[in-house]
Amino acid sequence: MSERPGDHHPGSSPPAGERPEGAGTIDFGYQQVPVGEKAQRVRQVFRSVADRYDLMNDLMSAGLHRLWKHQAINRVQPRRGHRVLDLAAGTGDLSLVLSRRVGPEGEVVMTDINEAMLARGRDRMLDAGRVGNLRYALCNAEALPFPDQYFDRVTIAFGLRNVTDKDRALREMHRVLKPGGWATVLEFSRVYLPPLRPVYDLYSFRVLPVMGKLVANDAESYRYLAESIRMHPPQEQLAEMMTAAGFEDVDYLNLSAGVVAIHRGFRY
Repeated sequence: MSERPGDHHPGSSPPAGERPEGAGTIDFGYQQVPVGEKAQRVRQVFRSVADRYDLMNDLMSAGLHRLWKHQAINRVQPRRGHRVLDLAAGTGDLSLVLSRRVGPEGEVVMTDINEAMLARGRDRMLDAGRVGNLRYALCNAEALPFPDQYFDRVTIAFGLRNVTDKDRALREMHRVLKPGGWATVLEFSRVYLPPLRPVYDLYSFRVLPVMGKLVANDAESYRYLAESIRMHPPQEQLAEMMTAAGFEDVDYLNLSAGVVAIHRGFRY
């Protein structure tokens, strides 16, 4: 049987779209690293935390990440029969729900740049009995191995801030989206209530690394998490980036006082 665009079995090949070493540097948290190194460093972070990823998400958000993802699914508006691309799918929280929403007539393609995360996501789908309408692709969001106008919906949850070239990834999301489709970005953002900012900073930079050390034996990865959130574009800037990538009717919804935001863009 011939493979369809993007088909991949974890363990068979390196991610598509790896960036070669390039001139200049890019942020990796608060560090500046060579452009060509960031993807590998991000991959190592998530390889390190993969085994405790779901537990840490529950602990560090007090379970709120599940509500945030539920809100994101509602804004995605998946329909039966849709083909949906879930970028940086991780262990598959969104993909699991999306696969139920699109039904057996539809399809969800889970992608991630990290093989360990994609493998855990695949195993989770198998354990949940989701086998008929899911595919997997190990790939970089900056160079998607899919045809133009291929998906009815595109999602990325808590992944865009880790991408080396965010503008390029957004253009790729627009390229593979069908006219009439939505792309949805769920990501940590900027707290908009000034009294909460010092409390949030204290939690992010003091508590999270300690929690990461105790639960996942990895303080540095969770220090990177806090730093990467601060380096990510704020709400209005990300909306402008999506518009520049070709999306129209771009809007966003703040959740938890701006701790996270859901951005959405339409393709006519």
